[in-house]
Amino acid sequence: MMSKLLLICFLFFLSCSHLLLSSSFSFSNSTKICPHGQALTLLQFKQSLDNSTYWLCDVRDDCCLNSYPKTKYWKEGSDCCSWDGVSCNLVTGHVIELDLSCSRLFGIIHSNSTLFRFPHLQRLNLAFNNFNGSSVLDGFGRFSSLTHLNLLESGFSGLISPEISHLSNLVSLDLSWNDEAEFSLLGFDSLVQNLTKLQKLHLRGISITSVFPNSLLNLSSLISLDLSECGLYGRFPDNDIHLPKLELLYLWRNYYLSGNFPRFSENNSLIGLDLSSTNFSGELPASIDNLKFLQTLDLSYCQFSRSIPASLENLTQITSLSLYQNHFSGQIPPSIGNLTNLRVLDFSDNQLEGAIPSSIYGFSSLSYVRLQYNLFNGTIPSWLYTLPSLVELDLSHNKFIGHIGEFQFDSLEKIDLSMNELHGSIPTSIFELVNLSSLHLSSNNLSGVLETSKFEKLINLTYLDISNNMLSLTMSVHSNSILPNIRTLDLSHNNISGMFLWNVGKDTLFYMNLSYNSISGFEMLPWSSMSTLDLHSNLLQGPLPTPPNSTFFFSVSHNKLSGEISPLICKASSMGVLDLSHNNLSGMLPHCLGNFSNDLFVLNLRRNQFHGIIPQTFLEGNSFRTLDFNSNQFEGLVPRSLIICKELEVLNLGNNKINDTFPHWLGALPKLQVLVLRSNHFYGHIGLSKIKSPFISLRIIDLAHNDLNGDLPEMYLRSLKATMNIDEGNTTREYIGDGYYQDSMMVTIKGSEIEFVKILNTFTTIDFSCNKFQGVIPECIGNLNSLRGLNLSHNYLTGYIPLSFKNLKMLESLDLSSNKPSGRIPQELTSLTFLEVLNLSQNHLIGFIPQGSQFQTFGNDSYYENPELCGFPLSKRCTTDEIPYPSPEIEAKFESGFDWKITLMGYGCGLVIGLSLGCLIFVSGKPEWLVWIIDKNIHKMIVRNKRSTRRREARIS
Repeated sequence: MMSKLLLICFLFFLSCSHLLLSSSFSFSNSTKICPHGQALTLLQFKQSLDNSTYWLCDVRDDCCLNSYPKTKYWKEGSDCCSWDGVSCNLVTGHVIELDLSCSRLFGIIHSNSTLFRFPHLQRLNLAFNNFNGSSVLDGFGRFSSLTHLNLLESGFSGLISPEISHLSNLVSLDLSWNDEAEFSLLGFDSLVQNLTKLQKLHLRGISITSVFPNSLLNLSSLISLDLSECGLYGRFPDNDIHLPKLELLYLWRNYYLSGNFPRFSENNSLIGLDLSSTNFSGELPASIDNLKFLQTLDLSYCQFSRSIPASLENLTQITSLSLYQNHFSGQIPPSIGNLTNLRVLDFSDNQLEGAIPSSIYGFSSLSYVRLQYNLFNGTIPSWLYTLPSLVELDLSHNKFIGHIGEFQFDSLEKIDLSMNELHGSIPTSIFELVNLSSLHLSSNNLSGVLETSKFEKLINLTYLDISNNMLSLTMSVHSNSILPNIRTLDLSHNNISGMFLWNVGKDTLFYMNLSYNSISGFEMLPWSSMSTLDLHSNLLQGPLPTPPNSTFFFSVSHNKLSGEISPLICKASSMGVLDLSHNNLSGMLPHCLGNFSNDLFVLNLRRNQFHGIIPQTFLEGNSFRTLDFNSNQFEGLVPRSLIICKELEVLNLGNNKINDTFPHWLGALPKLQVLVLRSNHFYGHIGLSKIKSPFISLRIIDLAHNDLNGDLPEMYLRSLKATMNIDEGNTTREYIGDGYYQDSMMVTIKGSEIEFVKILNTFTTIDFSCNKFQGVIPECIGNLNSLRGLNLSHNYLTGYIPLSFKNLKMLESLDLSSNKPSGRIPQELTSLTFLEVLNLSQNHLIGFIPQGSQFQTFGNDSYYENPELCGFPLSKRCTTDEIPYPSPEIEAKFESGFDWKITLMGYGCGLVIGLSLGCLIFVSGKPEWLVWIIDKNIHKMIVRNKRSTRRREARIS
């Protein structure tokens, strides 16, 4: 009996001890063990911060979705150990844990903050608040008992105090996503060497800017290591990693960290490895099968190469395998079928080829298959149509052929089979995929007739792209309620014809592209949320449809629209691109067209029949980048208000009836690159500019077919900096325009108009042809050494072809025809190795045609009606076998007189030699050797003179 009593007492004692010594639990309001001083300290900390401002934390942590101000309910007089986020030791009452994560705290933690007055603190969690650039201060180093410190995404910045490395009891340290915080050069090394008990070290986004410290791989207690986006560089250690407890290793976005695939010992516990966006390279070793517990492997955006090892088959626990954007080649090993736990398979953007393995079964969990941007061919294997959990299938940008099969399950949300060689009709099973939100089938050879009613079940579809196929559409007004959530619809480059009656997505459609079809019209444009409406290159007839007021991009170019522009178009106050070009529109422009939208940056009215004047009023601070009024019947003056269009890059007023002097004031526009004024009635001298460097960005200028006269504008030609010294090797090839709309223009080369559908940022040309310019061709044109085309034909220019033209190394087309230049063609022009078109006809040039290089490719038409020219390719032969005459500039130097310095030097040398020979003869009499030399040379001269006389007489006769 006594023994039973003792046993009961002992058990009671143990239970009480457990309760008393517990380090973390909650208290009821009836028990107050929190010392008054501690409560007051906590309240002071609360008052130093503000939780009335909601801190919108990142969605990277779900806890923020349920955040609330924990300190709001801290009240004086109550037990602080019962406050939200506070835990105490039961025996002493000391605060040992503060969890204020996601508490919407805002403000700066100062060095004298009362937060640092809790010496017994063991756990501190301040994650997901906003401490507004506070430093990780020395005060954090006072928590000598601290085992867990979490400051994740809390707005800390600046240098992290080295005192933090004194927290020798730390087991878990998380400073991630404090993007403005950084370690000093020695601070990180000190932390790694001193915190030997660490199990979790997460510093994601902290600037370390160091090589990877080898000492980290000696922390045998380490379980989770995240040093992503830390600026690590150098080479990752090649030796084996012996960290038996390590489960997570994340090093992604250390762009300059290189090395081979890490070697782990067989005794490892690794579950997750992420090396994405680093410079790791080489091949994946067969020993990768050591990672038997691995569940996540992300090697995307690295430099790995060669084949995918078959030993991957032993990673039977893996659920996510991402090798995106590397240099893997060869075929997918059939053993991939052993990875039956896979949820994510991403081999996209490599050089993998061949057929996808066909004998694969058991992928019951596979949800995401991404194999796009490879070289796969053959048909799509049948097992891809039978995956019960498949959510996303992306096989785009490959070489698959054959028909699209029938999908067996309706779990799919995204299908992308675009940019392949698939043919046949769209399978009926696709229209049964009720969860489908995105369907991309563009750029294949699909055909057949689509009935809009087939889309009835796809109520979740937001993106539909079936462009660049051979599909036609049968539409019904009863289909207008179908696809209630559609936002993007691309049916371009198909065989759709007739009236477009499918008013799908009236309230949701944001982007619609119907270009390159044979659509004849619309009943209305009812889409209230429309931003991009592209209808160009159809057969639209009748009046111009008025776009929805929300429209930003509206193109109806290359149609057959007629009539006038309704002023209602000006209600689209958010319009950015308005392209009405290549139609039969007429009438005068609405006065509002130049100022109805501050966002309008492209206004293209080219090739219509508009008349009257160009809008005279443009908004201050407008966004105009392109104004194209070419090929209409506009008249009057160039609007002076264009001077406020500071963003203007392209101004095309060609082929109209504008009657004005040259608008020299446009030289003040800092971004103007293209100026086309051809075929108008511009007149008079171009004159001088008051601007120091006019037209500094101009690289395409076309003034052809006007009545301009006087000398060529040397001041402007000297200022064309954009046509000088273009380093094409270091210049990104871009086109004028943005990613969707790009400018085009007509360029006259060799008398023919060629349309440039895109204008390359390195293309430069000058066309002053068919005017009344006179005087000499300025030498300064030779400074425009990046010029591609130069046309000065059909003017009254005189003088010589400048020798400086030899500097135009990029010149592809040169036309100086129908002028009055004289002299010879400079031999130096043969160094223009890019020259493809040359026209020097109908001038007064003389002498030899230079030979060599590109000049061997030019025909007679390059030189005709220059009667004094001779040599290949003309039939007229030159009358002398002498070398070509020197260039006019060189001749001019000799015609200007003797160089007396050279003459005196020759005279002096001759005098010394003559006196020496005279003395020699006087001393030795008549030297036989000298007499022999003189006699021989006299004989040669007599023979030569006789032969020359006979040739002249024969020519005369």
